[in-house]
Amino acid sequence: MRPSTFALACLLSAVGSFSLAGRTLADNPDRPNILFILADDVGCETLGCYGGESYKTPHLDNLAKEGMRFRYGFSMPVCHPTRLSVMTAKYPFRMDYPKWGSFPKAEEPHAIAQRLKKAGYATAVAGKWQMTLLKDDPEQPKRCGFDESCLFGWHEGPRYYQPLIWQNGSIRDDVADRYGPEVYSDFLIDFMAKNKDCPFFAYYPMALCHDVTDDLEKPVPYGPNGRWQNYVEMAESMDDQVGRLMAALDKLGLRERTLVFFTTDNGTPTRYLADAKDGKYIRIPVSSMRDGKEIPGGKGSLLNTGTNVPMIARWPGKVPPGSVVDDLVDVSDFLPTFAELAGHPVGDQEVLDGVSFANRLEGNGAGPRKWAYAAKTRGKRPFFVRDQRWKLYDSGRLYDVANDYFERHPIKKATPESTAARTKLQPVVDELKRERSEEKKLTRK
Repeated sequence: MRPSTFALACLLSAVGSFSLAGRTLADNPDRPNILFILADDVGCETLGCYGGESYKTPHLDNLAKEGMRFRYGFSMPVCHPTRLSVMTAKYPFRMDYPKWGSFPKAEEPHAIAQRLKKAGYATAVAGKWQMTLLKDDPEQPKRCGFDESCLFGWHEGPRYYQPLIWQNGSIRDDVADRYGPEVYSDFLIDFMAKNKDCPFFAYYPMALCHDVTDDLEKPVPYGPNGRWQNYVEMAESMDDQVGRLMAALDKLGLRERTLVFFTTDNGTPTRYLADAKDGKYIRIPVSSMRDGKEIPGGKGSLLNTGTNVPMIARWPGKVPPGSVVDDLVDVSDFLPTFAELAGHPVGDQEVLDGVSFANRLEGNGAGPRKWAYAAKTRGKRPFFVRDQRWKLYDSGRLYDVANDYFERHPIKKATPESTAARTKLQPVVDELKRERSEEKKLTRK
């Protein structure tokens, strides 16, 4: 893997002889199955294991108890840019900010599932796709490396009650009375059962906990009870589906051989479509309690509430139970990490932003990332880089986010600590500005 020019120099100077190129299939005969769950619109304050107090999430809390919780995991502030980075290990600017709900054809042969297929993994995806309109291109998931797929028709029909589901390129006609999330989970459980004797990659970009504002002219009820579900019910339904998958792994005898990784695409929404009044759909604010403090939803913003997302890993015998780590991880890191664990690491010359944190998951020390990045992809496309304590925006604003969670007090008077932080992060910001400008020139020739 060849990260951007500056990132390479930064990482190599930090970690010395770190390299992904030495791993082969023969070196790693006990490759894990990988169940990768990406929930929708869920911030850290939603989960009990992150101090959340407003929702019951016993299955995810237990997953953290049995595995590892990351304190500094980062996504993009909204869904599609996060999913692009998951699929490619690249930040969206390297693809010239693909149109909302699209995926570059040039990236299809190199997408995350293609990497796992080359390593001999069976691959499947279920839930939310958002890389195209499936009615226009039902074969795209297969071209991206997924052997099997079960995906709701994004912008075509319901994703929850009475869902419109594309399975392996065709619309299912047997789900009219089903609840979508149960269908997606059932599909993945069946997939894991069929492939229990060979390594598999099961990707679950969940429908939950997104509301239905953009699917239909008149949204349908979320649940089988024929009424709206609020965010509380959606969060607890999400947890229930995770619990079903964990129970299936146990029943299939796959717990010990499966890496389960849970994360989300962005923070909790600021408002939620929750009720109908006088024939008009209304939105109510989403606010949650975490460690005794009220946390408003932050989806769409570059604040902690929009980009600092939960990340939980369980891999018995490798990941220490009940552990909490301060490693920096962002959503571009999953592809190189899973590829390395599968014995098919990314190439030295590839221009990727993601770096593998397989070492951490295998119990061999911290991951190599020294800063995390997130950006908006519309308007002036502001961005930040940050470490565990300090956060620097492209505008020059610097925050001590460890002590100023909501970023209300930009650093105006320099201190030795803030000066050291700016000295560390400013060159990264400057290089990213240059690369964003250069990538724009290259991709628009």
